[in-house]
Amino acid sequence: MAEGAPALSYEGVRRVHGGQAAIDDVNLSIAAGSFVALVGASGSGKSTLLRMANRLETPDAGRVLRDGVDIAALDPVGLRRATGYSFQNVGLFPHMDVAENIALPARLAGGSRVDVAAALERVDLPATYASRRPAQLSGGEQARVGIARALAGGARLLLMDEPFGALDPVTRDRLGRTVRDLHDRIGLTTILVTHDMAEALLLADRVVVMAVGRIAGDATPREMLAGEAGEAAAALVAVPKAQADRLRAIGG
Repeated sequence: MAEGAPALSYEGVRRVHGGQAAIDDVNLSIAAGSFVALVGASGSGKSTLLRMANRLETPDAGRVLRDGVDIAALDPVGLRRATGYSFQNVGLFPHMDVAENIALPARLAGGSRVDVAAALERVDLPATYASRRPAQLSGGEQARVGIARALAGGARLLLMDEPFGALDPVTRDRLGRTVRDLHDRIGLTTILVTHDMAEALLLADRVVVMAVGRIAGDATPREMLAGEAGEAAAALVAVPKAQADRLRAIGG
């Protein structure tokens, strides 16, 4: 680890899919302890950029660094074990109970025993859920178990790829608040990919807007709302702003 280095950085990163640049010369540094939201239209490169952080995608040019170290030089198994990864479909194994699902990544990596009760408490689920199967859980509860599993190995970098996309609005809001509280309480560095600009503005310290594989805006939520992050960001911010105006009009 290089002293004072960002938790994660991309240097001139490019990634080509099917002859098209999914990521095109991206430079981005993310400080330890920050909560960053990646937003943009479908196909803008958000998920590709996220997946490069734990070598699920490999850049065709440039490099990705974790704590100042090029991840190409790191063991991918160890790298992924040190990374929490949560995604929309959760990926819980239906034939395993909650405890087995949470402990699985650490077991496969040959790691130490996981305190399942503590992992569940961290995401506001009772220890009694450890013996339940995924089919016995609601969508929100499954998402919470997925987050518990992502962090059970002691990861301090949490990557989240549309983790709340399939949830109803109330559950989504509650889970977003849970993740933000976790981020603050245990000192995570969190990167959230989302299509929901309001969610990004409410949860993140910094919002990065992606468009056709490039960074089209990078600012704090306050700067985004003030229109100081460029046209692409302004277009995305305009949607929740217009919705809020229409709700106020309905309410008289």
